[in-house]
Amino acid sequence: MPTFPNTRVPARILVPLIVACALFMENLDSTVLATSLPAIARELGENPIDLKLALTSYLLSLAIFIPVSGWLADRLGARLVFRAAIAIFALGSALAGLSSSMPEIIGARIVQGVGGAMMVPVGRLVILRTVPKSELVGSLAWLTIPALIGPVMGPPVGGFITTYFSWRWIFWINLPIAALGLALASLYIPDVRAEERTPFDGAGFGLSAFGLAAVVSGSTALGLEALPIWAAGLLLVTGAAALAVYARHAARVEHPILDLKLFRIASFRAAILGGSLFRIGIGAAPFLLPLMLQIGFGLNAFQSGLLTFASALGALFMKFTAKPILKRFGFRATMTTNAVVAAALMTTPALFTPATPAAVMLGALLVGGFFRSLQFTSVNALGYADVDQERMSGATSLASVAQQLSLSLGVSFAALSLEAILAERGGTELQAGDFPLAFVAIGLISASSVVIFARLRPDAGEEVSGHVQPRPDPVTAARERA
Repeated sequence: MPTFPNTRVPARILVPLIVACALFMENLDSTVLATSLPAIARELGENPIDLKLALTSYLLSLAIFIPVSGWLADRLGARLVFRAAIAIFALGSALAGLSSSMPEIIGARIVQGVGGAMMVPVGRLVILRTVPKSELVGSLAWLTIPALIGPVMGPPVGGFITTYFSWRWIFWINLPIAALGLALASLYIPDVRAEERTPFDGAGFGLSAFGLAAVVSGSTALGLEALPIWAAGLLLVTGAAALAVYARHAARVEHPILDLKLFRIASFRAAILGGSLFRIGIGAAPFLLPLMLQIGFGLNAFQSGLLTFASALGALFMKFTAKPILKRFGFRATMTTNAVVAAALMTTPALFTPATPAAVMLGALLVGGFFRSLQFTSVNALGYADVDQERMSGATSLASVAQQLSLSLGVSFAALSLEAILAERGGTELQAGDFPLAFVAIGLISASSVVIFARLRPDAGEEVSGHVQPRPDPVTAARERA
């Protein structure tokens, strides 16, 4: 394993840690924002549910521009694209902190999304092209550990800043992190790129961008009063039609912007489809929990943050056990069992009340974060287990689009659930009793992913997991056939 000049740290450790600076910013930013949404809504004079546009506009921007990231990295080199992405993300953060209205903060979040669309997929591509598959689980753990510090710090830091200073600083704290990431990337990120330069699929980009934008916008509008329900439905139908046209386009061209032929790989298909179902629940939880704790239970942003950080802390503990678990049980057994366990734990906030002791809530969220993160690590590693190096760029782009789309749908589903519950009881203000059904609903959606994971072969991804399925010796096999 190579090392870099002036350091003895192997590339399989150093590169993920540098890329983790980008993940740290993304995860810190999203968890801080989720915790601070009620305070931002009050200052801007907006409904907290409507302000979900600040979350989904960022995810929408990611979904649109992620497909370009792989092509740009192959054409211009990963180091240049990665550094430019960090700079754009920092610019969006600065603009978000200066916002004084909902349109301004949404615009700034779109700029952040353009940077994020290139930042993390390109960083992950560098890892996948420099680390052997046998060491991929451990390397992805090194990538994720520092990135998980963002969610650990996000809720309490965001709550503290929002409660005692100003919510604007939740965006400005990204600037010194971005400066550190730029310096480290300039020194140590290898300038990997594809040997073959492929033409840019302009028609495919237009179709996929429009389709994804319409689907995410339509699902978001379903929970708002900004558009009538028929208009939101029209957006969804139009977006789905555009994506269907793109699918036909991708089947005809040699180098599509999103290579749908990757779905012919069973392990990649299971990771994308099953992982997307699971992430819908994960995307909804960070939106629901702070709202329930602050609006339903009357906690301030800092108190809410001190509780919600527990799930990320549980995820941090898991990173040290993912590799031995996968080596012992393999991908299929781990992911089918854990999908049910993690989804069940996702519904535990439905049992919380204003009288529930803080220690009980902390314990439930801590354990839930552990199992949720195990599923994430498994999904991420399995997705690339059988993808060759020539198609790795396309795989990272397609996987990242699916991930962000499912997270966006999760936030929209959560807000739509709350709106439906409010309409059912004829209320106009959220109450603590409005949240339990929403948590149960997102848990059921995540649990449904077990149907896809159960169809994996017992030896799926064994090169990555290290789990070797026992095979009968030739004599025994001959006797069984006889």
